[in-house]
Amino acid sequence: MSIRHGLLALLEQGPRYGSQLRTEFESRTGSTWPLNVGQVYTTLARLERDGLVAPGGEDEAGHTLYAITDAGRTELHEWYERPVDRTSPPRDELSIKLAMAVGTPGVDIRAVIQAQRSATIKAMQDYTRLKAQALAAIESGRSQERDDVAWLLVLEQLIFQTEAEARWLDHSESRLVRLSMTADRRATAAPAAHENQTAAPADTQAAPTTAPRRRL
Repeated sequence: MSIRHGLLALLEQGPRYGSQLRTEFESRTGSTWPLNVGQVYTTLARLERDGLVAPGGEDEAGHTLYAITDAGRTELHEWYERPVDRTSPPRDELSIKLAMAVGTPGVDIRAVIQAQRSATIKAMQDYTRLKAQALAAIESGRSQERDDVAWLLVLEQLIFQTEAEARWLDHSESRLVRLSMTADRRATAAPAAHENQTAAPADTQAAPTTAPRRRL
């Protein structure tokens, strides 16, 4: 998640202070990725260091405002145009958990998968319910705010993500079952093959193929 570019996007709409940026970021994303004020101000300090934002005075309450610079606008629009890099995917706890569980003594990996599947399906149902509420509000005209549309898009991405995760868990369980069956067949076949190789015949002397000539 790019907090850096998210803050630049909000600052393009006008100067803001730290707590305001946090509130608007969470509102736009439905608090899916909550921020704390420390994260916001640390990111603002780095943006200022890089010349992408600059102090923009104070508001009536004395809050320090930050404004986006021309370099910041250029960086933001390049980010919009640049595809998200998938060559270095972020670490995924579930993938790491299953990778570590494979072959670990005492860990029932199928139980791990089943527990995660239940949690994933519940999350999918919760997201679907929230999506229905958001759609009802937008389509009824009760809400036409940009933040509500943005939240709807985030919810749909989460639904697709959980659907893919559920399919991957099903695939992983099937894969493990097939590999287990293959390993069992190999373990059963190995002793039989070994016995065939080591068993000696009862009589190793071969019978002559031609009868000896009679002496005169």
